Amino acid sequence: MALEKFQMLIDGQWVPAQSGKTFDSYNPATEQPWATFPFADEQDVDRAVQSAHNTFLSAAWALTTAAQRGKLLRRLGDLIADNTSQLAELESRDNGKLIRETLAQVRYLPEFFYYFAGLADKTEGETLALDKPDMFAYTVREPLGVIAGIIPWNSPLYLTAIKIAPALAAGNTVVLKPSEHASATLLELGRLVMEAGFPAGAVNVITGYGLPCGDALTRHPLVRKVAFTGGGESARHVIRNSAENYAKLSLELGGKSPNIIFSDADIDSAVNGAVAGIFAAAGQSCVSGSRLLVQQDIYDEFVSKLTARAERIVIGDPAQPETEMGPMATKAQLETVEKYVDIALTEGARLRTGGKRADLAAGWYYTPTILECTRHSDTVVQEEIFGPVATVIPFADEAEALALANDTQYGLAAGIWTQNLAKAHRMIKGIRSGIVWVNTYRAVSAAAPIGGYGQSGYGRECGSDAINDFTQLKTVWINTSSEPMADPFIMR
Repeated sequence: MALEKFQMLIDGQWVPAQSGKTFDSYNPATEQPWATFPFADEQDVDRAVQSAHNTFLSAAWALTTAAQRGKLLRRLGDLIADNTSQLAELESRDNGKLIRETLAQVRYLPEFFYYFAGLADKTEGETLALDKPDMFAYTVREPLGVIAGIIPWNSPLYLTAIKIAPALAAGNTVVLKPSEHASATLLELGRLVMEAGFPAGAVNVITGYGLPCGDALTRHPLVRKVAFTGGGESARHVIRNSAENYAKLSLELGGKSPNIIFSDADIDSAVNGAVAGIFAAAGQSCVSGSRLLVQQDIYDEFVSKLTARAERIVIGDPAQPETEMGPMATKAQLETVEKYVDIALTEGARLRTGGKRADLAAGWYYTPTILECTRHSDTVVQEEIFGPVATVIPFADEAEALALANDTQYGLAAGIWTQNLAKAHRMIKGIRSGIVWVNTYRAVSAAAPIGGYGQSGYGRECGSDAINDFTQLKTVWINTSSEPMADPFIMR
């Protein structure tokens, strides 16, 4: 089968890498290559950043009013809605996510562009109450310049939308670098950006590997901010690179999120929440509720019900509507999951279900896995796996639940299941994480900030404050006195 051939979007043109090099992308459900992409290097990165920088300074973009930017974003949201099926099918083929999940994500995607379209002309400064009677001062918010967006493979469209919508609303220009494992939908999004009427160079999309492409982009001297979602080790490289260009950073990194089930919870609802938290997207989500903490009174009942539900999960072709869990996005990720389960069993964890590759003819599939652990210090409990592996640990009371929840280097998300509102509020106050869900899990909204504590990164995406992170503050002083300015060397 002939591979689909994609090109990069630079300065409004579809171009190959200057070197002519390409790389293949593999369909996780078949293990076969399905598309080829340009292998960008430092020259291609420089072309894309220069294009974004020139457009940022051009009249075509710099003189566009905030209200006009809002209209462009609304138009882009409408085009995404018009192309929902195509985008969903492309992402499913590229990274192995269920078609039912990609359809749901893409259907909601326009809301991010509508939300920030509405904020575009509401990004305001303020007048300052000074202690100097003859001075008037105010602040204005201005765009930063070129924004680099580094996008991982697990939810590329969603994780791009929450970056470029506020960036463009604030008046910046963008260079996107998708994962080499899932580049197709961002190039298709680039096509829709052009169709919406954004000037050439406002959004550029380059494809390649972390080295040299991502490295060159994050340290480029014209990049003013890097919006990064990915792993901790890659983030450390980004932070070091930002020392060269003083770029602002927002980092949404990994998680090892606790999902806490109290004895007064609706158990069936909590089981569904646990399934959503760890087996949705085959566990390939930063907010996965991979640490299940269950109160002793209901521990056996909960684990039995969760195990029975996990064993009924339909594994298979992500393009089929009946499939409930698809493959790992890459062969390397499948092998990582296998490694962690082996370590867990060596360290004494009890395997309740799963723990092996799915018995399918092809594809990087792993069975939903539940591990009962007695030590919270176990490797599988402390380190992010990024796969369909849940650890379960009992707790005695509220104090122990809180101590276990916070016994982690991460702090991205947490779930609480209880019918006691006072208890929920006490736990919310004590848990150190950027997101807390109560009696639900994985709910998102354009209006709700996303971000973490500790090793889960810093900065926030979504919400009304997010647009300010793509601006810089300017202070203006005006002397209102009719008298000439005094001699600076005569002190009164």
